[in-house]
Amino acid sequence: MKRKIRMGMVGGGPGAFIGGVHRAAARLDGLIDVVCGAFSQDPAKSKAMAGELFLPESRCYGSYSEMFEQERKRPADERMDFVAITTPNVSHFKIAMAALDSGFHVLCDKPMTLSLAEAKKLRDQVSETGLLFCLMHNYSAYPMVRQARLMCRAGKLGAIRKVVVQYDLGWLAAPNAGKQALWRCDPRYSGICACIGDIGTHAEHLAEFITGLKITQVCADLATFVEGRQLDDDGTVLLRFDSGAHGVIEACEVASGEENQFKIRIYGTTGSLEWSQMEPENLIWRANDQAMRVYRRSWAEMDPSLAVWCRLPAGHPEGFIEGFANIYTDFARAIDARLAGTDYQPSYPTVEDGVRGMAFIETVFKSHQSDRKWTPMEPC
Repeated sequence: MKRKIRMGMVGGGPGAFIGGVHRAAARLDGLIDVVCGAFSQDPAKSKAMAGELFLPESRCYGSYSEMFEQERKRPADERMDFVAITTPNVSHFKIAMAALDSGFHVLCDKPMTLSLAEAKKLRDQVSETGLLFCLMHNYSAYPMVRQARLMCRAGKLGAIRKVVVQYDLGWLAAPNAGKQALWRCDPRYSGICACIGDIGTHAEHLAEFITGLKITQVCADLATFVEGRQLDDDGTVLLRFDSGAHGVIEACEVASGEENQFKIRIYGTTGSLEWSQMEPENLIWRANDQAMRVYRRSWAEMDPSLAVWCRLPAGHPEGFIEGFANIYTDFARAIDARLAGTDYQPSYPTVEDGVRGMAFIETVFKSHQSDRKWTPMEPC
């Protein structure tokens, strides 16, 4: 790379959790600079980020539309290359569409939009503009998740029979769970689902990403345990895949005592794999005729192609921030290749993954409301 890739941000202002994660991850490998932002709907709060982020106040804008307009006017060697969208779900679509209309590449938090109809329109816009679009599914960029993907694709498990994904959190167990809970449980900002949209989409994406299979049908049961909430805080979804494999996603945000228990188990005809986000350095292999094996990041048996996703020697744990950083670095390299006119094959989640995620949310909701046992996935 001849220069750093310049990033703008929408959202991530004072008090925001995920915005800080995005900024730290984007800067981790030294390939990206945060050069501007519309960090809050309150122009004064956005301007206040100038001091915190060591940015000129003139580049902390009062709105995303102002940012896109003003950044387009800047010389090519100053203006931002892409925008990271870290706002509540309701605004993802309009911000992403405006960014693409203005000629900027887009990295967006998940879920991609508020509805499947919006997701399809956004996909059309990405195709029409030819610009790059990345969806932030950070768990897909953990090295041992990539190792599991390679092993599944190479047939190390035989034919896959069952996929079990568990994602349990306790942060919404109390009625007053803080600022983040207010918008996540409000359909005006979050959409038709809360728990399934927030963590269920991570489970859906990881199941398809690792196995290479596609979910074709679901049978869903959602629940709202905390009185007064308008959206789900728990869900169980039976799955059928295009290969004939079966599966289940168990997602809960009122699992008292759980921190971030995200685990996937994949069972094949000759072996199985297990990975847990809370022990991300380990990938467990089991078979009926062999001793259990634990694959570790940076061991000699890890596929050499995965070295690019690692920064530290074995025994120095890498995890959540590094997963985000791997996505950002992959996206930065793709933008650099576009600027240089060279070929680059990225592996970050794309707009197609975003459409799949929205189809999953709407199918789960439809299944929950239906008396039918199985509901086909909404057409993508």
